[in-house]
Amino acid sequence: MKFYFAPLEGITRYIFRNAYEKYYGGIDKYFAPFISPTDNCFLTPKNVRELCPEHNQGIKLVPQILTNNSVAFIGAAKELYDMGYKELNLNLGCPSGTVCAKKKGAGFLTEWYEMEQLFDSIYEWADSNNVKISIKTRLGRFAPEEFYDILEIYNRYPISELIVHPRIEKDYYKGKPRMEFYEYAVEHSKAPVIYNGNLFTCEDIIKRSETSDTVMLGRGLLYNPELIKQFVIYEDECNEIKTYDLIDVTDKLCQDKAYDFKNFWSFHDEIYHGYQEIMAPDKNVLFHMKELWTYWKELYTDCDREIRNILKTKNYGEYEAAIRQLK
Repeated sequence: MKFYFAPLEGITRYIFRNAYEKYYGGIDKYFAPFISPTDNCFLTPKNVRELCPEHNQGIKLVPQILTNNSVAFIGAAKELYDMGYKELNLNLGCPSGTVCAKKKGAGFLTEWYEMEQLFDSIYEWADSNNVKISIKTRLGRFAPEEFYDILEIYNRYPISELIVHPRIEKDYYKGKPRMEFYEYAVEHSKAPVIYNGNLFTCEDIIKRSETSDTVMLGRGLLYNPELIKQFVIYEDECNEIKTYDLIDVTDKLCQDKAYDFKNFWSFHDEIYHGYQEIMAPDKNVLFHMKELWTYWKELYTDCDREIRNILKTKNYGEYEAAIRQLK
């Protein structure tokens, strides 16, 4: 089984990626939060800092580009190529209202003629430069049935991997993924299909492993940074058990494994101190740490008061005093 780490804007930056790789690992590809190039500015200084090789050593990183403009995509791709990147990802899945209003991300999925024009240009450039371009997609913008026509377009191009989040734009992240359309992608896509969406438990991963040997996880690894490690342990311990039985015993195995909070706090401290080195003042660092705690709070039971105290902190002293209540 291969695991990809999904791009999460404002969260999976290089400080986070390096800390996760150091303390947990198991990721075959990290996808960087999207860059949004324009005709006049392909990569910002912030983009360069995030993606420069010296900040991403020892990991397989795939930059993600959000655009509907071939000039902007190819301009950014050339600069990324010069930095050493030979694999890129096109974001056709972002459901943000401001993004979709500009006909980018999932908002581009109804613009089929423009989509083909974009693909004609970027895949011609990719072919001449030996660059792989994968696509992260939703099923459509307004209705899942749009995916039938969208997949026909995808199948005309040498997409290296098709990462499918089986929701439409209007679903955002609510409701159940529309699995019948993911299964349609598996059966009819010419590109290898990677599943993304609602992978929060070992059981979720096991179910998806029946149709794909690769999955992309995002929020699940924030809620539980040990998720991949736990899955590997379960898989190793139950390798003689059939898949449906393995699902049945997952809960018991989970109860038998104590969570490694010592490792978690080392991971936390690496991120916290890393942000302190590149950000100022306190409130900027704490903004990012509090965002992580909206996920990490799920690691603790009966600790609502302690979590609330963390989320109310206004400076380093208050924050460090608050987290000591959990350490």
